[in-house]
Amino acid sequence: MSRIAYVNGRYLPQPEASVNVEDRGYQFGDGIYEVVHIYDGRTIDEDRHLDRLERSLREIRLPMPMSRAALRLVLREVARRNRVTEGLLYMQVTRGVARRDHAFPSKPVPPAIVVTIKRIPPYPAAVDHWGGSAITHPDLRWARRDIKTVNLLPNCLARQAAREQGAIEAVLYDEATGMVTEGAATSFWIVDEHGVIRARPLGHEILPGCTRAALLAELAEAGIGIEERAFSLDEMRRAREAFITSATSFVRPIVKIDGAPVGDGKVGPVVRRLFDIFARHVKGGLKNAA
Repeated sequence: MSRIAYVNGRYLPQPEASVNVEDRGYQFGDGIYEVVHIYDGRTIDEDRHLDRLERSLREIRLPMPMSRAALRLVLREVARRNRVTEGLLYMQVTRGVARRDHAFPSKPVPPAIVVTIKRIPPYPAAVDHWGGSAITHPDLRWARRDIKTVNLLPNCLARQAAREQGAIEAVLYDEATGMVTEGAATSFWIVDEHGVIRARPLGHEILPGCTRAALLAELAEAGIGIEERAFSLDEMRRAREAFITSATSFVRPIVKIDGAPVGDGKVGPVVRRLFDIFARHVKGGLKNAA
């Protein structure tokens, strides 16, 4: 069965789904996207993702293509038509179709929206075989990384560099300061040499990760302390543990960076506990279901 996509009001077999060549998302990357994880038929942290979608759209002065309630219905219908209960819902909103010109259309046009879905493997049963390696890579992205724009060329180049070195992620850093920002497609965390869980504070330099926010809420509820404080490449290399979070990585240990082990090169006790906490968040709590 061909996958079904939603494109500007129509549900279409994916091979037949298309956008106009003058769609501003295609021409300029003038658009926003979001990805929502579905587990056991439930959307995980959906409100966080829709909040971020609306915020990103506001930041580039683009209206929502429909009400939030209507968008929720579209997401569920795409999942239903594709019979997916474990997967990723992808939504993309662009400024629509207009004659090619860098400035916004003088007469506003309707935003364009595409929603697709794909199956993914089940949530990992255990953390021991979930670890991976990373490389470091200069952060070449634009200055507003807090906006989840479809302009992802620097991220693609960084991820390709990681793949070519057998790694699962590129840890990005500011060349001028040597400070770590985030992963090419993930939030990046360390357990520093003193045993403190650390994540860079939110700002224009990083994306406000929804999985990050969900994990922070779970840690607060569990009484586990964390410092939102920037760290350098040198501090990262002295860390006891490191991990990434995202809608697709969940909580994923990083056991090697640039070929050198993180700590003892094994999944550490802190990340092991955080993996278990987040697994309960995804699998157990109805508070996570939309």
